[in-house]
Amino acid sequence: MQRLSPSKFRASNGILKSLATPLLETRHLSIPQCRTRDELRQSFRGISSATKPAYEGHIPLSWFENAFLAVGSAFVSLADPRRGDMIAALGETTAGPSLPRLRDRMLASPEGRKVLKDRPRVNSSTVDMNKLAQYPEGSFGRAYVTWLERCGVTPDTRAPVKYIDDPELAYVMQRYRECHDFYHCICNLPVNVESELALKYFEFANLGLPMTAISALFGPLRLTAQKRSRLFSEYVPWALKCGGSAQSLITVYWEKRWSENIEDMKKEFGIWDPPEARWSKPLSEAKAAAEKRQQAAASESGP
Repeated sequence: MQRLSPSKFRASNGILKSLATPLLETRHLSIPQCRTRDELRQSFRGISSATKPAYEGHIPLSWFENAFLAVGSAFVSLADPRRGDMIAALGETTAGPSLPRLRDRMLASPEGRKVLKDRPRVNSSTVDMNKLAQYPEGSFGRAYVTWLERCGVTPDTRAPVKYIDDPELAYVMQRYRECHDFYHCICNLPVNVESELALKYFEFANLGLPMTAISALFGPLRLTAQKRSRLFSEYVPWALKCGGSAQSLITVYWEKRWSENIEDMKKEFGIWDPPEARWSKPLSEAKAAAEKRQQAAASESGP
């Protein structure tokens, strides 16, 4: 290899510098600047997502965050059905266009419009259980208290909606969530895995929420072969036929119907009882507990 003389080396070095200098000047080279965490989060946010909370407790999500949470909550919910927070997140992140459809059903019904206007909530601070226990036998209010006693549950276990941007649609989801026990009551179903799955099929046929379909599809994997066989041979046909033909239950203003006869309500809504379910507590014990509550309420309100 031929070596360059010092004079030729200096000349060639000067030519390289003259060629490289324009490329190295900042006005010719665009170097991306470091972004803050908020700027990076904003760049990934979907164009239809809210950038600020729209209501108390609201957590705005980008499309990517929503999809990630949907997948993650689905896996956790299937692995541990006791994770109510993950089940709630799954319902919200997969709701999609089903909530606008449910809102339209409510707007098309005088009773549903009243619900959207008043936005009632269902919990032990808004519903007087002692008062419901004083309703006559056969009324919806008395049946609901008896159902709560028989199943050993309260209406205070429903998580608030967090991940739905539109406040009105968020209420529609909250309304479905808090009225779920009313569906149990009027369909005469207890709280156990097979009955819960039967009600999920009913809700999917009646309301069309994707979360109910996901639960109905994967939930039976947790059942024994015998229970799974009964679910598909007895409960699912009832749920799809009854839920598909019944009035959309999201339009019902349940709190205005405490005094109505529950059997008359079933006829009005087009609901009939499912195959006999397995209850953990006899009906007689639940009725006795409801009567005891009624007597306690009467003594408190007496002279």
